[in-house]
Amino acid sequence: MAAKTLGIDFGTDSIKIYKKGEGIIYDQKTVLAAKNRKTVIAIGNEAFEMSGKVPEYISVEYPIKGGVIASFEKMLSLFNCIFMDLTREYGRFKGSQFYIAIPADITEVEKKAFYDLVDSSFVRPKKIRMVDKPIADALGAGTDINNSQGVMLVDIGAETTEISVLSLGGIVLTKLLNVGGKNFDEAIISALRRRYNLLIGSKTAEMCKKKAVTLNGHQKSVVVYGRDVVTGLPREREVDSELIKQGVAEQADIIIDNIRKILERTPPEIASDIFERGIHLTGGSAKIPGIADYISLSVKLKVNSVTDTSGSVINGLAEIMENDKYSDNITEM
Repeated sequence: MAAKTLGIDFGTDSIKIYKKGEGIIYDQKTVLAAKNRKTVIAIGNEAFEMSGKVPEYISVEYPIKGGVIASFEKMLSLFNCIFMDLTREYGRFKGSQFYIAIPADITEVEKKAFYDLVDSSFVRPKKIRMVDKPIADALGAGTDINNSQGVMLVDIGAETTEISVLSLGGIVLTKLLNVGGKNFDEAIISALRRRYNLLIGSKTAEMCKKKAVTLNGHQKSVVVYGRDVVTGLPREREVDSELIKQGVAEQADIIIDNIRKILERTPPEIASDIFERGIHLTGGSAKIPGIADYISLSVKLKVNSVTDTSGSVINGLAEIMENDKYSDNITEM
């Protein structure tokens, strides 16, 4: 029986797994729920739905923080549970080959943790290959990474934003920021608490971000439910988009400042390519309404949003797995 070949995007928000020849076979939240911090009772989207609603003896864990593994033990439990579920549908994965997409701007120790995770799991892989996320991201965004034209990518994820400049199949500059979708949510929570003494949860903040944030200037409003911090009682409130926009814009401005810093360090010939082709915006939080226009107006460059912003990394990883011409973009450990 031929060995299976799989690609994995270990996102802070979600894990995506691609099986060569079959496509994406897993796409769920990077979350697990454990009873008494030992027994796993739910993983993925099911565990995510429990967040904020569980009794004290059940904990909802997020084992990847800021793009790196924060709890190796919890992440290994989650990884093993995922593949136990996949084994029932796709058969055994022992001896499989794995391609792992990881942030480029992290330490060697943090990179090795991803390798050790897969290597320590019950799937007992035959070979593990590492791919820098900006490389996979660029391919998933539909760019030709091996030509001489420079490319700038801004990947806004759940807790991080990775800003990268690529040329000739390599990374010229890259920076990983601890700013992402969850920071936008926290800014919305803080804004509503300051203005209305209304405390909302992270899921409500995310709903506001998707429905009421309009960084391109259009006005909207949304009804939210939360707890009055003065009376302690549940309350509803209609909130206009301007307040939510202010909170999100503060975080977006941090990303924009760092885009400018990367552009200032970019070699002139590559900078001219970026001026001509624009910035490619990817990542789950690139879906925030108006954020592409907001960045474009701030840096005076065209900003291109890819069709599948949240799937660009796994789609690029699939391209690498299916095409031998990208072998130079792979690191074997």
